[in-house]
Amino acid sequence: MDKFTTLTAVAAPLPLANVDTDKIIPARFLKTIKRSGLGVHLFDTLRFDAAGRERPEFVLNQEPYRKAQVLIAHENFGCGSSREHAPWALLDFGIRCIIAPDFADIFYNNSFKNGILPIRLPRAVCDTLIEDAKLGGNARVTIDLERQVVVRPNGEEIHFEIDPFRKHLLLNGLDDIGQTLQHAASIDGYEAKRRAEQPWMPATTATTAASAG
Repeated sequence: MDKFTTLTAVAAPLPLANVDTDKIIPARFLKTIKRSGLGVHLFDTLRFDAAGRERPEFVLNQEPYRKAQVLIAHENFGCGSSREHAPWALLDFGIRCIIAPDFADIFYNNSFKNGILPIRLPRAVCDTLIEDAKLGGNARVTIDLERQVVVRPNGEEIHFEIDPFRKHLLLNGLDDIGQTLQHAASIDGYEAKRRAEQPWMPATTATTAASAG
């Protein structure tokens, strides 16, 4: 998982509430367990019409938002089913941070596990950031995770809260497997001791244990 430290990028304004996971990645695209290749289907029903043509009014079909790395939305982002394909699609498109007043719990947790930073800020603040984002590519936003601030194009800093452990994981690029591999020496030591005491048991290493998890 890529580390998240400081990001300065174009932010796409998406002033919609209750954006569910089926809007983020429709169910018909959930035929793969690969994390790559899903970005082309992100917000498919909003981005494309029934014939597959781009809807020019949708923000991600407009410049400079085609390469946005930050998304700013309204309440209850990521509600609906618990599909992990939703953060996979966002990340594959290039989105590394989502700012909204609140998020559905499962989507919120899945975002951290996949290297996406979800930031909760009050609705009025989100609306201000949405107005900033509408100014386009010359109004980039900066996310400084270490300092826990969102920096507006005018230089104003907005503080956000984040769980310290989740912050540590993002700063160090650690997903669940990465966390396990931090203890590789201890795991391998335990397995070596177990093999000596119980030689009939199958051998395991930290790497295979993490992969199995």
